[in-house]
Amino acid sequence: MYKHVALLVRKAGMSHGAFVDHWQETHTPIAREIEGVVKYTTMLPVEPEDSEFDGVAELYFEELGALHDALGSEGSRDYDPEQGKAKEAREDVDNFLAISERPRFIGEEVVEKDETDGDTTGLYKHSAFLIRKGGMSHDDFLDHWTTEHVPIASEIPGVVRYARVTPTDPANSEFDGVAELYFEDVDALRAALGSEESRDYDPDDPQSKAAREDVDNFLAISERPRFVGRETVQKDETR
Repeated sequence: MYKHVALLVRKAGMSHGAFVDHWQETHTPIAREIEGVVKYTTMLPVEPEDSEFDGVAELYFEELGALHDALGSEGSRDYDPEQGKAKEAREDVDNFLAISERPRFIGEEVVEKDETDGDTTGLYKHSAFLIRKGGMSHDDFLDHWTTEHVPIASEIPGVVRYARVTPTDPANSEFDGVAELYFEDVDALRAALGSEESRDYDPDDPQSKAAREDVDNFLAISERPRFVGRETVQKDETR
């Protein structure tokens, strides 16, 4: 499954509340009907005042070509779809988003652990947008992440789902990957991974501590955005 992850920053002069209203009430009904979209999820920040972004939107496609047709490629932020709901959604983006300030990521999802039965609505999610450590190649980063870090991080207490998203076009991607950890309880998430304002957290649990210590082996900590939010599945034709 391929997905487009958009980290949303509201338009200048718009309040967070007005942004949420427009996104949920006006844009979401359009976006979830974009041609080729088989799943659409939105995330609102747990702590908007401390969050790096106003929200995260994720659109899933079975075919990478369909994603590119609807939402552009890694190198085409200001894309211009020809028709249909994709065109309508692109035009509406200008009504509530600061286009130049919002990172995005196109990748392929690999689910490493899932105890949710496929329904993530209402779960708390930590999305880490990963940038490899200086001097490390993308391939070496992927190897360490997959073979060393995932077995540790997926067993952090409280994690009910863990997914990796790897870029389809690493040379043009803003990130080397996205790690997604889901929790049923926001306090368990914070105990394991810190809160919005605590990037360099120091967890007490041994498994969480081991994951945090391993992060230094392959990630540029200060350069990686992250987002803590609550997810809503707006559409799902994959179940």
